[in-house]
Amino acid sequence: MSFTSDRVGAGQTGASYRLALDTERGPETLIAKVAAGDPAARGGVSMGYAAEVQFYASLRDSVDIHTPDCRWRPSPRQPAFYAVAEDLSPRRPGVQAEGCSVDMARGALRNLAGLRAALERCEPLHAGVPMTIANAEAAAGLAQITEMAAAEFVNRYAIQLGAEDAAPLTAAAAVSGRWVLTSPKPFALLHGDYRLDNLMFGADPQDVAVLDWQTISAGPPARDLAYFLGTGLAVELRRVAETELVAVYHDELLRRGVADYGFEQCFRDYRLGQLQAPMITTIGCIYAPRERSDASDAMFLAMARRSCAAIRDLGTLDLL
Repeated sequence: MSFTSDRVGAGQTGASYRLALDTERGPETLIAKVAAGDPAARGGVSMGYAAEVQFYASLRDSVDIHTPDCRWRPSPRQPAFYAVAEDLSPRRPGVQAEGCSVDMARGALRNLAGLRAALERCEPLHAGVPMTIANAEAAAGLAQITEMAAAEFVNRYAIQLGAEDAAPLTAAAAVSGRWVLTSPKPFALLHGDYRLDNLMFGADPQDVAVLDWQTISAGPPARDLAYFLGTGLAVELRRVAETELVAVYHDELLRRGVADYGFEQCFRDYRLGQLQAPMITTIGCIYAPRERSDASDAMFLAMARRSCAAIRDLGTLDLL
């Protein structure tokens, strides 16, 4: 067997390659994902590598969401990180800096609803992987990291952001410790980084698959919902379509049998969940082991600007 490889995707903590194999059964393509960036910097994201391996080892078959079939992976106890999965082409990844259409958002949210499972269903499966921030000490540690990342992000992009967006980024970081301990129920598995660059779209925008499970955790499910809409749609488009799109997600939950979760609570959780975006954006930008580039700058700035607008529009900080 022989193969060739080409780099694909725009991952910040992992590098993906399309492998074109020439096998006895004929040609085949697969996607290989490995750790990326400076080896010295990988230690800071090693828990994410372990979480992705653990997802494919224990959780993938328990969630009703379209994600690639993993063909090979190490044991969760092994120090190496790699995974070889099915190639989802001709689906194409979304582009974070460009944003998406309302039709694409509908498909992404219907797919996301499949993660809305009870925590007790998942708890026996996640041994060795931290799944949630459950106490004040852990929350304080995360808050410290978030505040340092936000300060450095605001300093790095001071000219592009301006005071209007710098202020909510700083304020969101300041309350992040309290925020992660709010809304303890309902709980679900969270992707944690459910955004366009981590989604693959088919010709039919309802055909959506999700990649990159390095930030999987457990928490209020509307955080993924808020993160996706707050960072993935142009500001004006989100303002016009967000009530309809939150309803699309909520209707899909009802269709899947979720009970005792009304639309008003879902929308309030969506408002509160907006603080997921500045936290993940600033931490991902500042601590990613991959080298900074014009493309990554454009992506992180688009996410920050859109999420800051959503925080202002929805009065998110007032809820805390």
